[in-house]
Amino acid sequence: MLRITDTLEIADWELTETFVRSSGPGGQNVNKVSTAVELRFEAERSPNLSASVKTRLRKLAGRRWTLEGAIVLQVDDTRSQARNREIARERLAEMIRAALIAPKRRIATKPTLGSERRRLVAKSVRADIKAGRAKVGDVDD
Repeated sequence: MLRITDTLEIADWELTETFVRSSGPGGQNVNKVSTAVELRFEAERSPNLSASVKTRLRKLAGRRWTLEGAIVLQVDDTRSQARNREIARERLAEMIRAALIAPKRRIATKPTLGSERRRLVAKSVRADIKAGRAKVGDVDD
Protein backbone atom coordinates (compact mmCIF):
# COMPACT_ATOMS: atom_id res chain seq x y z
CA MET A 1 0.00 0.00 0.00
CA LEU A 2 1.47 3.35 -1.09
CA ARG A 3 0.05 6.38 0.73
CA ILE A 4 -0.21 9.48 -1.48
CA THR A 5 -2.37 11.76 0.68
CA ASP A 6 -4.55 11.23 3.75
CA THR A 7 -7.46 10.21 1.52
CA LEU A 8 -5.63 8.52 -1.38
CA GLU A 9 -3.77 5.23 -1.31
CA ILE A 10 -2.45 3.09 -4.15
CA ALA A 11 -3.10 -0.65 -3.77
CA ASP A 12 -0.27 -3.18 -4.07
CA TRP A 13 -1.81 -4.85 -7.14
CA GLU A 14 -1.39 -1.59 -9.07
CA LEU A 15 2.38 -1.55 -8.46
CA THR A 16 4.91 -3.97 -9.91
CA GLU A 17 8.57 -3.87 -8.92
CA THR A 18 11.33 -5.62 -10.79
CA PHE A 19 14.98 -5.43 -9.88
CA VAL A 20 17.58 -5.22 -12.62
CA ARG A 21 21.32 -4.71 -12.76
CA SER A 22 22.50 -1.13 -12.66
CA SER A 23 24.55 0.38 -15.42
CA GLY A 24 27.75 2.33 -14.96
CA PRO A 25 30.73 1.87 -12.64
CA GLY A 26 30.64 -0.23 -9.51
CA GLY A 27 33.33 -2.85 -9.76
CA GLN A 28 32.65 -6.57 -9.49
CA ASN A 29 29.54 -6.01 -7.36
CA VAL A 30 27.61 -4.36 -10.22
CA ASN A 31 27.78 -7.56 -12.28
CA LYS A 32 26.31 -9.73 -9.51
CA VAL A 33 23.70 -7.67 -7.66
CA SER A 34 20.41 -6.36 -9.06
CA THR A 35 20.14 -3.03 -7.25
CA ALA A 36 18.27 -0.89 -9.77
CA VAL A 37 14.49 -0.92 -9.43
CA GLU A 38 11.89 -0.61 -12.17
CA LEU A 39 8.57 0.48 -10.68
CA ARG A 40 5.48 0.06 -12.86
CA PHE A 41 2.19 1.71 -11.87
CA GLU A 42 -0.97 0.76 -13.75
CA ALA A 43 -2.34 4.31 -13.82
CA GLU A 44 -5.00 3.84 -16.51
CA ARG A 45 -6.63 0.93 -14.64
CA SER A 46 -6.41 2.56 -11.21
CA PRO A 47 -9.85 2.95 -9.61
CA ASN A 48 -8.47 5.51 -7.11
CA LEU A 49 -7.71 8.22 -9.69
CA SER A 50 -10.30 10.32 -11.51
CA ALA A 51 -10.20 10.84 -15.28
CA SER A 52 -8.93 14.42 -14.95
CA VAL A 53 -6.11 13.32 -12.63
CA LYS A 54 -5.15 10.56 -15.08
CA THR A 55 -5.01 13.11 -17.91
CA ARG A 56 -2.75 15.43 -15.92
CA LEU A 57 -0.64 12.44 -14.82
CA ARG A 58 -0.16 11.36 -18.44
CA LYS A 59 1.13 14.86 -19.28
CA LEU A 60 3.46 14.89 -16.26
CA ALA A 61 4.81 11.39 -16.94
CA GLY A 62 5.77 12.20 -20.52
CA ARG A 63 7.67 9.35 -22.14
CA ARG A 64 7.50 7.28 -18.95
CA TRP A 65 3.81 6.67 -19.83
CA THR A 66 3.46 3.42 -21.81
CA LEU A 67 0.93 2.58 -24.52
CA GLU A 68 -0.87 0.31 -22.03
CA GLY A 69 -1.41 3.27 -19.69
CA ALA A 70 1.23 2.45 -17.11
CA ILE A 71 3.96 4.65 -15.66
CA VAL A 72 7.41 3.08 -15.56
CA LEU A 73 10.04 4.62 -13.28
CA GLN A 74 13.59 3.30 -13.28
CA VAL A 75 15.85 4.24 -10.38
CA ASP A 76 19.51 3.28 -9.99
CA ASP A 77 20.67 6.25 -7.91
CA THR A 78 22.22 4.29 -5.05
CA ARG A 79 23.91 0.93 -4.61
CA SER A 80 21.23 -0.14 -2.15
CA GLN A 81 18.22 -2.00 -3.51
CA ALA A 82 16.00 -0.93 -0.59
CA ARG A 83 16.96 2.76 -0.98
CA ASN A 84 16.33 2.68 -4.75
CA ARG A 85 12.91 1.16 -4.04
CA GLU A 86 12.08 3.97 -1.58
CA ILE A 87 13.24 6.62 -4.06
CA ALA A 88 11.10 5.14 -6.86
CA ARG A 89 7.99 5.00 -4.65
CA GLU A 90 8.56 8.58 -3.45
CA ARG A 91 8.98 9.85 -7.04
CA LEU A 92 5.73 8.16 -8.04
CA ALA A 93 3.94 9.65 -5.03
CA GLU A 94 5.26 13.15 -5.87
CA MET A 95 4.12 12.78 -9.48
CA ILE A 96 0.62 11.75 -8.39
CA ARG A 97 0.47 14.59 -5.83
CA ALA A 98 1.37 17.07 -8.57
CA ALA A 99 -1.37 15.62 -10.80
CA LEU A 100 -3.96 15.97 -8.03
CA ILE A 101 -3.62 19.77 -8.05
CA ALA A 102 -5.98 21.21 -10.66
CA PRO A 103 -4.52 24.24 -12.45
CA LYS A 104 -6.33 27.54 -11.94
CA ARG A 105 -8.49 28.65 -14.83
CA ARG A 106 -7.21 31.82 -16.43
CA ILE A 107 -9.75 34.62 -16.40
CA ALA A 108 -9.38 36.80 -19.47
CA THR A 109 -9.26 40.48 -18.59
CA LYS A 110 -9.62 43.59 -20.73
CA PRO A 111 -6.46 45.67 -21.21
CA THR A 112 -6.55 49.00 -19.38
CA LEU A 113 -7.03 52.23 -21.32
CA GLY A 114 -3.54 53.38 -20.31
CA SER A 115 -1.89 50.18 -21.58
CA GLU A 116 -3.76 50.46 -24.90
CA ARG A 117 -2.55 54.07 -25.32
CA ARG A 118 1.04 53.18 -24.40
CA ARG A 119 0.98 50.35 -26.94
CA LEU A 120 -0.30 52.63 -29.71
CA VAL A 121 2.23 55.36 -28.88
CA ALA A 122 5.08 52.84 -28.94
CA LYS A 123 3.77 51.50 -32.24
CA SER A 124 3.70 54.93 -33.86
CA VAL A 125 7.19 55.76 -32.55
CA ARG A 126 8.48 52.51 -34.04
CA ALA A 127 6.73 53.31 -37.36
CA ASP A 128 8.41 56.76 -37.43
CA ILE A 129 11.83 55.16 -36.84
CA LYS A 130 11.28 52.72 -39.70
CA ALA A 131 9.93 55.46 -41.99
CA GLY A 132 13.11 57.44 -41.30
CA ARG A 133 15.19 54.58 -42.71
CA ALA A 134 13.54 54.77 -46.14
CA LYS A 135 15.43 56.34 -49.05
CA VAL A 136 14.41 59.89 -49.92
CA GLY A 137 12.87 58.95 -53.26
CA ASP A 138 10.90 55.99 -51.84
CA VAL A 139 8.54 57.96 -49.59
CA ASP A 140 4.96 57.78 -50.89
CA ASP A 141 3.45 61.23 -50.11
